[in-house]
Amino acid sequence: MKRFHVHIAVDNFQDNIRFYSALFGVDPAITKTDYAKWMLDDPFINFAISARGTKSGLDHVGIQVDSNEALNEMNQRIAQAELPATEQKSAQCCYATSNKYWTIDPQGIAWEVFHSLTTIPTFGQDAPVPVKAESCCAV
Repeated sequence: MKRFHVHIAVDNFQDNIRFYSALFGVDPAITKTDYAKWMLDDPFINFAISARGTKSGLDHVGIQVDSNEALNEMNQRIAQAELPATEQKSAQCCYATSNKYWTIDPQGIAWEVFHSLTTIPTFGQDAPVPVKAESCCAV
């Protein structure tokens, strides 16, 4: 099963928790001092916000999978799209240990495909994201 993922960097953390909790009709499944995550079934989405000092707005989007086999399948799809990918095994980020692949779509939006293995007590390290390749025909 695949679950769509959106991660937004926010300025006022508590205001955003209130807003998204009201919008989704439920409190976050995970709330830390700098991170909150809603695991919704309708819509089927992993929606996260964080206040980590980065520019506010869309941080990245992705697809969460439930097995390493599904993760490998998603990596093959990235390769078929001829996009560069960065692999992270046992990455510790967002209060979880996960196996991941990162890529950048043609618009420059970071995409993460991941399989979470376990929770951890700290946020961990943000992921390195591959640099978008410049177009051969850029003016």
